[in-house]
Amino acid sequence: MENKRALLIINPISGTRSKRGLPSLVKQSLERHGIHVHSRLTAAGGDAYKFAREAVEQGFDIVISAGGDGTVNEVANALAFSDTTLGIIPLGSGNGLARSLGVPQDISGALKLIGTGNIILSDRGLVNGKPFYCTFGVGFDAAVSEKFASMKRRGGITYIRSAFREFFNYQSQAYAIVIDGQIITEKALLIAVCNAPQYGNNAYIGPKAKLTDGLLDITVVHADNPFNTLMMSIDMLTGMLDKNRSIETFKVPALSIVRIKEGPVHLDGEPMQMGTHLNIICQKGALKVFAPERQPDFVPFISPIRAVLNDMRYDVMDKFRKK
Repeated sequence: MENKRALLIINPISGTRSKRGLPSLVKQSLERHGIHVHSRLTAAGGDAYKFAREAVEQGFDIVISAGGDGTVNEVANALAFSDTTLGIIPLGSGNGLARSLGVPQDISGALKLIGTGNIILSDRGLVNGKPFYCTFGVGFDAAVSEKFASMKRRGGITYIRSAFREFFNYQSQAYAIVIDGQIITEKALLIAVCNAPQYGNNAYIGPKAKLTDGLLDITVVHADNPFNTLMMSIDMLTGMLDKNRSIETFKVPALSIVRIKEGPVHLDGEPMQMGTHLNIICQKGALKVFAPERQPDFVPFISPIRAVLNDMRYDVMDKFRKK
C-alpha cells in the first residue's frame, strides 16, 4: 500500500483496555506501509458515524475503529457501500465483529492485519431498514440487552447477573416466522438472526454462520426447562449449539418475524423497541473490511478454547503495556 490516508477514530471510554499512546503507535506502525494516519476522539454517541462519513466524503481510503462494538457499528454504517475500507482495533468487552472476522484481539496484531492490506467484502443484515453486522435478536437475549443497558456498571459480570435475573422472570413468546411465503409458528425463548457466528465474548449463537455467504443463519431456541436451557448456554460457549435438540436452525437470504406485541429487540447487542412485524434481509458484500486472507475452519471445543487462551494472553500483554 502506498500513499493511503487513514482516519483513526478512538472511543476513549470503551472497554477496559488502555488507549495510552494509541495514536502515535498506530501512526508509527502504519506509516511504514505508506498509510498516513489522522486521529479523532469521540465525545458522544454518533460522533464515530459523523467522523467516518466525513472521511468518506473527503476521500479517505481507510477508517480505523478503535473501540467496542458500538463504535465499530457506527463506523461500519458510515462506510457501507463506499470505497473506504474499515479497519478494526478491538478495544471493547465483546468485540463481536472483530472476532467473527478473525481480527487479532491484540493491538499489534490488528495493526499488522491492516498493514498487509487484505480486504474482504462482508455482508450485513437489515431489519426494518436498520443495519446489523453480527446478530439481531428477539426474546430473552433482547430483554437481557435492555436490562443491561440500564445498568450503571458494565462488563461481563454485570451482563451475567442481568441474564441470571431475567432468566427466572422471562416468559417465552409465540412467533410466526415467514420464509418464502411459508409460515412456521414457534413458541420460543429467543430467535437469533445471525450474519456472524457469535454475539461476542466467544458465545457462538450461530456457529455455522459466515459473513460472506449472502445468507442469514436463524437460531430458534425453544422454550424448555431450566436445566436444558442451562445446557444450551454451555453448548453456546463450546460451539455445539447447533447439535442441541432444543433448537432449530435455518439458513436463508431473507425472512419475516411476526409477534403478538411490540417490545425490545437488539441489533448487535444494542437494545431498541420495534413493532410486531420484523422484515429482515441480508445485503451481500455491503462493507469493505480488513480481515485475514484465510480463516481457520471452526472446530467445536477446540476453536473456543483457543480463543479463550488468546484472550488471556492479550490481557497479560495489555497489563504490561500499561506499566
